[in-house]
Amino acid sequence: MSARHEPVLLRETLGFLRQGAGLYLDATLGDGGHASALLAAEPAARLLACDRDLAALEHSRARLAPFGDRVMFAHATFSELPQAHASAGGELLAGALFDFGLSSRQIDDPARGISFMHDGPLDLRMDVSRGASLLERLALVEEAELAHVLRAYGDVRGASRIARAMLAECRAGRLTGTRALAACIARACGDDRPATLAPVFQALRIWVNDELAHVDAALAWLPQAMRDGGVVVTLAYHSGEDRRVKQALRGQPQMDVRRRPAAAEAELPVWEELTRRVVVPGEEEQSSNPRSRSARLRAFRRRPR
Repeated sequence: MSARHEPVLLRETLGFLRQGAGLYLDATLGDGGHASALLAAEPAARLLACDRDLAALEHSRARLAPFGDRVMFAHATFSELPQAHASAGGELLAGALFDFGLSSRQIDDPARGISFMHDGPLDLRMDVSRGASLLERLALVEEAELAHVLRAYGDVRGASRIARAMLAECRAGRLTGTRALAACIARACGDDRPATLAPVFQALRIWVNDELAHVDAALAWLPQAMRDGGVVVTLAYHSGEDRRVKQALRGQPQMDVRRRPAAAEAELPVWEELTRRVVVPGEEEQSSNPRSRSARLRAFRRRPR
């Protein structure tokens, strides 16, 4: 049994997120740590608690049971948040939290195949009830596409060499689990250190779950879902996710004035950035919760319409 997941940057998250009474969204409920702290701190808050992981939802139902009908649960990916929000009544959100990280339960569950520290199936899905597993995807992907996945989602060096080795082992029937995959990567790299293996597993997980496309969809939907003055907090652990947050919520870089349509002259940014510098865990939190080390928190407030 894995230990309870420790919510990352909890004090800082609540400091930005709390906006008094209203409906809040926790788009990645996980173990419910951030959610339970928010509901305890804001007695007039209600919560739409979403997760694509059915196991996480079932676990957190018990943890959040004391808050009764203040909590509504939804099994939803980020792309499905508009439907979940509409089903919950569509009230404009006072606050929204997106924690793009994994929970300790997911990492420590060998059946998920997310970590190379345990032997498990080549699955890597966040929602095991739908979609194709890693092994199923490897059976169909071309070497060039797989190499692109490793470079784009993990900044993996030697991506082409690793992709070639993985597909050769897969077609020979020798990729029997996560340990076999880790050994294959180590042979291709000549290096079996966690720092070498982790980016490959990260890239494969992002690919299997189509994570960045879901992030893009959620960030595009947020402006219409937030009330004026509502705050969104994001916790990213990967440069690709953090980059998407900055691009979507800061707005795209300004166009050349000579090419900008006249109608755009009066446009104001949708969001006011509350964290001009990214917020990261302090030394004490990093020491007590090593998995928090790569966390990057950003917060934005919805400007009046």
